[in-house]
Amino acid sequence: MLTKKLQPLQNFLSLVSRRGSHLARQQYDVIVVGGGHAGTEAAAAAARVGAETLLVSQKIQTIGALSCNPSLGGVGKGQLVKEVDALDGLCGRAGDWAGIHFSILNRRKGPAVWGPRAQLDRQRYRNFIQSELQSTPRLTVLEGSVEELLVSEPNPEELGHHRVTGIRLANGSHLISASSVVLTTGTFLSGSLFLGQSMSPGGRIGDAPSSAGLSQTLRERLGLRIGRLRTGTPPRIVKDSVDLSLAHVHPPDSHPTPFSFLNTHTRCKPEEQLPCYLTYTTPGVERVVRESLHLNCHIQQDTKGPRYCPSIESRVLRFPGRQHQVWLEPEGVTSDLLYPQGLSMTMPPDVQLRLIREIPAMHKAEIHTPGYGVQYDFVCPTQLSPALQVKSTQGLFLAGQINGTTGYEEAAAQGLWAGVNAARWALSMPPVALSRTESYIGVLIDDLVSRGVTEPYRMFTSRAEFRTSLRPDNADLRLTLKGFEEVGCVSTLRYQEAVRVRDSLQDALAALQALSLSTHNWRKKLPDMRMSEAKSTLLTGMDVLQYNDVSFEMLASAFPECLLPHMEFSQRLKIEAVYRPHCNLQKKEIERIQKEENMSLPQDIDYFSLPVSLSQEVREILDRVRPSTLGAATRLQGITPAAIVHLLNYVRHTGQKERRTHRNQPDQKKEREEELCGRNAALPQ
Repeated sequence: MLTKKLQPLQNFLSLVSRRGSHLARQQYDVIVVGGGHAGTEAAAAAARVGAETLLVSQKIQTIGALSCNPSLGGVGKGQLVKEVDALDGLCGRAGDWAGIHFSILNRRKGPAVWGPRAQLDRQRYRNFIQSELQSTPRLTVLEGSVEELLVSEPNPEELGHHRVTGIRLANGSHLISASSVVLTTGTFLSGSLFLGQSMSPGGRIGDAPSSAGLSQTLRERLGLRIGRLRTGTPPRIVKDSVDLSLAHVHPPDSHPTPFSFLNTHTRCKPEEQLPCYLTYTTPGVERVVRESLHLNCHIQQDTKGPRYCPSIESRVLRFPGRQHQVWLEPEGVTSDLLYPQGLSMTMPPDVQLRLIREIPAMHKAEIHTPGYGVQYDFVCPTQLSPALQVKSTQGLFLAGQINGTTGYEEAAAQGLWAGVNAARWALSMPPVALSRTESYIGVLIDDLVSRGVTEPYRMFTSRAEFRTSLRPDNADLRLTLKGFEEVGCVSTLRYQEAVRVRDSLQDALAALQALSLSTHNWRKKLPDMRMSEAKSTLLTGMDVLQYNDVSFEMLASAFPECLLPHMEFSQRLKIEAVYRPHCNLQKKEIERIQKEENMSLPQDIDYFSLPVSLSQEVREILDRVRPSTLGAATRLQGITPAAIVHLLNYVRHTGQKERRTHRNQPDQKKEREEELCGRNAALPQ
């Protein structure tokens, strides 16, 4: 799958320009606003579902750009990339194409929490995304800025106070109609850039600011609750000005692990990968930070920033006297720049230079582009449904940083799911949701819509209750089949591959289960295996594969006839054997949660007049968030177990009442027909 020839960037630009000239005569099923990770995944997903889709981006050259760190994946984030790929998304394959340093984080722990990660070549990644969009059927790309949403009266047959019918471009009265709109504005929604004591409108340095009208529409016309968050990026360092001999070399994995289930290898050969370097801050760094606080208006603001990717100013103030890691990461195969991860800063450029030169490896470093901070609007995500649709506005979907998240991977996951549901809305199909029991995407969305955010949200494996089941290795089996059969966003090619893998794994697991020997005979077959001689029970191949010192390769050499045909899946079978007992124990808990998720709460319910025993505080929380299911209600902060019991009884009682009404409807209909016939018979002929 890596033999693809990318289209030149000039072809993409001319295609966009040509299509843009005919937009005045067209109407679309879905319009996606924004060309970042959320926007590109949303547009591609909507088109795959079958919707005529328009992607609007302020600057077409930056579609698919890596705005901050040129990397993908990590702990928790790598799981999201694997799941996006399993649903036929773009970022996994793009990472395999553009990766220049692959590694599995957390490898010393169990495979369930391994974090696939890659350092990327910025240009290669952007080129791949743009090439994919260019070749996607039913997808049109337009360069432009959106001034406002077109809003009309709602469809009375659907829930909501408003209905979005399209967009107005900022260049005048150019209107574009659509059945649904996906906003993926990133940091551009009323964005402000901070550098030292200066502030200017914008969401990314070098790009024009977004229109203030869009944020105004969300806040005033639609009445959405809007918050403010901040983030930042480090300066880019000239590579030749850094003494890398004074930093610790961190080589990549000798055998790169692809993100995509369609790829068996990465574009970058093992020997062509580039190393990363690790260095540390010094007391001089802390001194420069403290001496320049009065010159840094961004750090003095109360706006919440990312807890897990803080600026160097925040780290120094929160953890004084500590040494902090700084990773020096390449930005591309031919790039002459280094990305100093851990040195996000917003002080004046001359102070930034003083600071980085306090680090021995960068004592003569030169800055190519200074770091800066960004503040931007976000929509409180409890106002969204699990389909990422605004509850009060028909046809409006949100994804990415506009929902209060941080990170490419979180944005891509939301973008894909918002694009899927926007297309289904436009095509009059019911929405689809992912449970937190079946995916990290489900965990992400449920956390957002049920709990909201007080700071930029980042995914971790610890957020998933069932992470032993939600592993990177089995995302295809969990999601690809559903993505094809129920959602409609997966290609036939990927579906057929997933079916092949599923069937082959089932055959291999059956072969392992069929191997049944006594412990004595197992020790004879595998003399190097440490098995207690006190054991005298029968063990299957699956049981034996759970031992730490037993690999599938060892079993295949002992039983070549039945196991050698399955060597392709040796690592997956080992992982499956290790986690099967844990997954079996979790099944009852998963079934309980799934049962709760299937108990819907009406979206038009009046919680203040609900005839059940609920405190005023609980009623206010339920009315504000309006959880879509009983399961979502259980995860709301401030909702007591007693309140859940009362809600459960109410849902059951309502459901039974509806079922009785439904059963009586045929009799009532028959009575009405008989009554009508009697009346007709009494009329004069």
